[in-house]
Amino acid sequence: MQVTVAKTAGFCFGVERAVDRVYDLINNGVSPIYTLGPIIHNEEVVNDLENRGIRIITQDDLDRLHYGTVVIRSHGIGKAVYEHLEKTGLDIVDMTCPFVKKIHQIVRKASEAGDHVVIAGDALHPEVIGICGWCEGPWTVIGSAEEAEAFVPPKGCSVTVVSQTTFHDKKFENIVEILENKSYHKVVLDVPDLYHIVNTICSATKERQAEAKQLAVAADTMLVIGGRHSSNTQKLYEICKRECENTYYIQTPVDLDSDMFQRSSFVGITAGASTPKRIIEEVQRHVRKNF
Repeated sequence: MQVTVAKTAGFCFGVERAVDRVYDLINNGVSPIYTLGPIIHNEEVVNDLENRGIRIITQDDLDRLHYGTVVIRSHGIGKAVYEHLEKTGLDIVDMTCPFVKKIHQIVRKASEAGDHVVIAGDALHPEVIGICGWCEGPWTVIGSAEEAEAFVPPKGCSVTVVSQTTFHDKKFENIVEILENKSYHKVVLDVPDLYHIVNTICSATKERQAEAKQLAVAADTMLVIGGRHSSNTQKLYEICKRECENTYYIQTPVDLDSDMFQRSSFVGITAGASTPKRIIEEVQRHVRKNF
């Protein structure tokens, strides 16, 4: 049986950078260390860090802490939260992904210029919550075609559209097309250039999604590895499922069983941006050895 692992599977730059930094702090004897939310959407890594003394906190916990180091995860945080954190006097290690920080600057400048900001993404995702926190004026999160159809641009101002870095590339294009095709925009609002579109989906996300789709087309069985709360892994699963009916969302080799591989001659494996290389290799070895 052929087993092929996607070249882009596993940690992205921003996540790897943040996780490595936390382990560096541990190895250098820094204590106590707190992460503002789970450092990564992967239960295996989070549990390992907790076993090493790392404590996950929320914004509500900040005023109760008197000393220590707080790590901002790659998803980033809103401006008000950052300012609150600075006032506590705690040591700050800001591991916000540079690509996410770029979006913060885009929405801040756009809203300061009077634009209404639209963020294509999951309204409950921490990255999107952080992006909203850098808008100086009104903003709207749009996560589906239905929400795009229902959106009515405010009169008298332009709209800047950005995206969550891990959003589905095709879904973003669809949302943008719906927004731009609203026939009454130019007639009713008389704004020739209503939309300023900035595709802020991370290039690594685009490559990962494209490779996953290509692999799923060829595979009899497709395995998508990632944490239960990983947004980008869920999107990979959706992409693969459309191309390969026999697609499974797993976290570790424990989730594998023989029913997944009946009459399979080609197994494809991909993984979300929060999945360590170690787990990918364990799944690959388990499939080769047991199925």
